[in-house]
Amino acid sequence: MISEKTRSSSLPQGALRAFTPENVEALPHGRVGCYALYTGDDCIFVGKGDIRARLLAHLRGDNFCIMMHRPTHWVHLVTPHIDAEGRRLVLTLKPRCNQQVA
Repeated sequence: MISEKTRSSSLPQGALRAFTPENVEALPHGRVGCYALYTGDDCIFVGKGDIRARLLAHLRGDNFCIMMHRPTHWVHLVTPHIDAEGRRLVLTLKPRCNQQVA
């Protein structure tokens, strides 16, 4: 699994959760921040915005690369600084599906 050091330095609030509709739907509506999707130890995508809405869109298959890598779990960070945090996370985690800084 993901090392505690990497996860805690990148997404300090986040507890790993299985990437399932039930877990995503349990999030409150309108929670804004950044999130990372993982397959095993590999970060495959870093996203930002309304966390619940974005994760539900990914579960519905809105991004081919994400679906190809079949994410198993995710973690999130609630923050009003989504652009700066998103850039930092992309540079730190080097996700497979979005390696350019947004």
